[in-house]
Amino acid sequence: MRKFQWLFIFILFFWSCKSKNQRTDYTDWSYYGGPADGTRYSSLQQINRDNVANLEVAWTYRTGDATERSQIQCQPIVKNGILYGTTPRLHVFALDAETGEEIWRLDPFEILGGENSWAGTNRGVSYWEKGEDKRILFGAGNWLMAVNALTGEPIRDFGDNGKIDLRKGLDTDREDFLIVANAPGMVFEDLIIMGMRLSEGLDAAPGHIRAYHIPTGKLEWIFHTIPHEGEEGYDTWDPLYIQQIGGANNWAGMAVDYERGIVFVPTGSATYDFWGGYRQGDNLYANSLLALDAKTGKKIWHFQGVHHDIWDRDFPSPPSLIRVEKDGEWIDAVAQTSKQGYTYVFNRETGEPLWPIVEQQVPQSIMPGENTSPTQPIPSLPEPFMRMVFEEKDILNLKPEWEADIRTQLQNAQYGDMWLPPHPDYPIVLFPGMDGGAEWGGSAFDPESQTLFVNANQIPWLIEMTANAEFENLGQTVYTNYCGNCHGLEQKGNPPAIPALIGLEEKYSPDSLHFLLKKGRGAMPAFDYLSDEQREVLVEFLLGKTEKGDKKEPESQNAPLAPRYYMTGYQKLLTKEGLYGSNPPWGVLTALDLRTGLKKWQVPLGEIDSLTQMGFPKTGTENYGGPAVTAGGLLFIAATKDEKIRAFDKETGEILWEAKLPAAGHATPAVYERNGKQFLVIACGGGKGTKSGDNYVAFALPDQLIKN
Repeated sequence: MRKFQWLFIFILFFWSCKSKNQRTDYTDWSYYGGPADGTRYSSLQQINRDNVANLEVAWTYRTGDATERSQIQCQPIVKNGILYGTTPRLHVFALDAETGEEIWRLDPFEILGGENSWAGTNRGVSYWEKGEDKRILFGAGNWLMAVNALTGEPIRDFGDNGKIDLRKGLDTDREDFLIVANAPGMVFEDLIIMGMRLSEGLDAAPGHIRAYHIPTGKLEWIFHTIPHEGEEGYDTWDPLYIQQIGGANNWAGMAVDYERGIVFVPTGSATYDFWGGYRQGDNLYANSLLALDAKTGKKIWHFQGVHHDIWDRDFPSPPSLIRVEKDGEWIDAVAQTSKQGYTYVFNRETGEPLWPIVEQQVPQSIMPGENTSPTQPIPSLPEPFMRMVFEEKDILNLKPEWEADIRTQLQNAQYGDMWLPPHPDYPIVLFPGMDGGAEWGGSAFDPESQTLFVNANQIPWLIEMTANAEFENLGQTVYTNYCGNCHGLEQKGNPPAIPALIGLEEKYSPDSLHFLLKKGRGAMPAFDYLSDEQREVLVEFLLGKTEKGDKKEPESQNAPLAPRYYMTGYQKLLTKEGLYGSNPPWGVLTALDLRTGLKKWQVPLGEIDSLTQMGFPKTGTENYGGPAVTAGGLLFIAATKDEKIRAFDKETGEILWEAKLPAAGHATPAVYERNGKQFLVIACGGGKGTKSGDNYVAFALPDQLIKN
């Protein structure tokens, strides 16, 4: 009897050790990131290596509201048999997760003020319940809203008649910021913790992190990512200008350790992105991973991944809360991927890195007024999940004419180091590029093999700077401040994703262009925060009614703070045919063993059919969206521009299944079970240079293959 007592005690002790900090339900998909730890892992294995080739469409939900260049970036959640998501125009909906039948749908702009309001993109919603009170919380533009999860009815006693204006409560005198609540907030107890997307210019809001009381909408706490005087980190900024600097925001999403009450918050760069003369110093807490007390917002620890960022190297994805065995010890850790191609892994409680992170010397800027950091933090492990440098051997050479085209563009450019700073006289090649490396889709972690899966872009970009003194036209100055990063100083855009603005006088009258600028459309934000005078001179400039030297001044608007140097526009290094200027693969999928920090495998992600038909190996494609991994031995991912979703063998990287989608799935899939049947759902919204779509597609095995 005593033998069995000791055996029972041993089993109980083993299970308690194994399950401590692992109480996540891996069969559910009720959080942004799938389970509560944000690992995008499912323990379901009805769909597995042996039968995945038999997957078929189980249902399709068509939203019917796609527009030119619209997208669906939403990763749906599933709770109590109901799937929640958003449409291209940010309507929120609930579906029967088994059949795809619509339960309810809400157009938030019926509450917010009309169909023409611009609200950007939305990547998901949040669920909260207390007793019979069940709510969906979501962002629409600068608004945080709450609705009844079962009916879709707005909860009018939340905030101001069911909504909270995120432009308010930022501890600043201004409230006319461009703010988009694109990533869903994280629910902790009765709080929802919010980040936000901001402008990329010096008009940006400070990116402070805030928590709101869900039952009432009351602001509970705020953490200043750009510190106020007297707060830690204030001395890493220029005190003369710190109150005018914005950014350092969380736009990528967060993760919460529910047992410890810690919220992990990755932040972006401070503005202006490419010339930091107004923000001398390292600029805490920009480009940082913050560990905050979820109840109070107090900082527990932080790590800064880029000091004084001038490359737009935000932390681009939500972190994953993982558990790994290292040197014989189990560690509860947090893993954060980066645009640079690095993965940083820390002890959740202490912030101690699992592998050494070394400050290494990097090239220094010679831009007038700029003072860059002499060093940047480089992790010794895990291994990078992509190429880290663009060199001569990396110039596209699939065809001689393509190589000649790229070499011509690079005649006056500098390249060969990922930390090359922007230069006043010639362009630099930024590699990894502004879209990564890793991006907002997130990574997936398999607790069985302790493997992290990351998809990445390997695409070179160009950064070219020009002096602000060249702009004598006020309309051009306003254009440069607010439009130049995307559309370029020559208004050529970056088609097809970003259109050119040349010849607008043939498409718009002054009134219609005023309306477009004020309301926004598609991926273009609303510039309703500009003064009427600023919009007037911008319209005149865009319609070609002003010339250089015309210094018409607005009557009531003081000149905004403007950089001494501007980046001339977001520009990928492309051939005339639109091929990327580096040798492929252009998209990769990597498996990292986090027991050792070493790569297990890496494969191209995506395919360009025209190049395959020419006989070239699979090149990979630009990709947006993330993976999901399962106990069935599979890794599911869409993300690619070839409009496919794929299943990879998680141990080898071999493709086991692929299916054509109605539009590119630039989102992260959801995996869940309903009434004994496992489903895989992906939003097919297209965009990013591909055709736009309006479908959610669910895949499952045929009923005859499912063993009850």
